[in-house]
Amino acid sequence: MLERRIEEAALNSWPALQQMHYDGWLLRFARGYTKRANSITPLYSSLLPLTGKVDTCEYFYKEKKLPTIFRLPSFLETVPELDQLLEQRGYRQMSRTLVLTAELAPEAEMPDPDPHLSKASLTTWLSIFSQLSQSPIEKHQPHQEILERIVARPLFAVLRINRMPVACGLGVLENNIFGMFDVLTAPDQRKKGYGTQLVRSMLDWARQQSATYAYLQVEAANQDALAVYKHLGFQELYHYWYRVRP
Repeated sequence: MLERRIEEAALNSWPALQQMHYDGWLLRFARGYTKRANSITPLYSSLLPLTGKVDTCEYFYKEKKLPTIFRLPSFLETVPELDQLLEQRGYRQMSRTLVLTAELAPEAEMPDPDPHLSKASLTTWLSIFSQLSQSPIEKHQPHQEILERIVARPLFAVLRINRMPVACGLGVLENNIFGMFDVLTAPDQRKKGYGTQLVRSMLDWARQQSATYAYLQVEAANQDALAVYKHLGFQELYHYWYRVRP
């Protein structure tokens, strides 16, 4: 089932600082940096009563001084009942996100590597990401710790024009599946095609490493990004949303 393979690869590509398995659910903690790394995903079937399980999860997140957040992928059979229970308990629904995939068919002749694309070290890439996102590097300590925990093969990609970084992205290759995260273009360089150029170059790199599928996660409200990725051949495989305790 491709959905489960992509889901597991995505979780591996964005590892939490701490995690625990609890009766088929995966609880993740990362000092509050991103909802993905600080939420509960009900990956597998459960044996325990739902109400008691939710109570226990709320306790664990309270102990970590974090809000209790559930992440609910649409393809999991256990999600509808859990989603209904969370709604009854007052959990807010937010951040509907599409998981897009594309098949990476091998090309008859691989294009030459993009001379504007460079592979950076984690430290250099994170500094560029901080610069392009206009956020202080000090705020990215949990981000760095997450990236350091990636077990699969990472690609810290930077697109430079006239030696200046204009876009960056994180790729993670796990077997034949290539995920893309943190794709970002400098605010003053948008609408110039640099984001598309970066993604194309990252996909070319993945093909060269024998990847056959690529995936990424885009919030449903981000219509500009969705249009770009659909133009590049990506289609929705499934979606997920969050339920956040009030």
